[in-house]
Amino acid sequence: MTRWVTLLPDDDTDAYSKASSGPGVLDGSAAADLAGSFGGTGATWDVTAKRTPEAIASEAGLPEPLDTVALAPVRGGYVPLPGPRVKRTLLLAVRPGTPGALVRQLEADLMAMPEHISTIRSWSLSRVDQTLTPSRWTHVWEQEYADVQGLTGEYLGHPFHWTCVDRWFDGEIPGAGIVEPRLVHVFRWSREPVLTAR
Repeated sequence: MTRWVTLLPDDDTDAYSKASSGPGVLDGSAAADLAGSFGGTGATWDVTAKRTPEAIASEAGLPEPLDTVALAPVRGGYVPLPGPRVKRTLLLAVRPGTPGALVRQLEADLMAMPEHISTIRSWSLSRVDQTLTPSRWTHVWEQEYADVQGLTGEYLGHPFHWTCVDRWFDGEIPGAGIVEPRLVHVFRWSREPVLTAR
């Protein structure tokens, strides 16, 4: 069973959510990205399945997803959150040739964020499984929030974000700017948990 993040056009996200109930699919949901998202394609589909999202979509007669990554989890945390939540996805690519020690420090700093930023509920850091989905992306950083303000307010404006994490994304900082400038930062509403305890 693999968890996948896929980027879709926002034409008919309900159809992709319905396809998530097919054979070989544990769960899944799709929704249009909210205002303030950038780098995506209009909607995001999160699905856990034995088959690829492309195969699921094809069987349901739906257009193929525009971008798909298979997730190889590094670590995550689950916090119960009743009701709808905002699910945020960041796709990023570490520059080729980056020393492993720097990649591990970037990962450690991302995974430390929930200790400092109270609005982060469930979260997950994954590497992209390049054997299943060869991709320009190397990592997927996901969180859930009770509302949009938890992401756009405390998360993006928190001192830990700006002092410890943002440096990895700044190409003008020698020895630290290891993340490629092109990113996908998308967030959407979900009626149910996407990042679960299993």
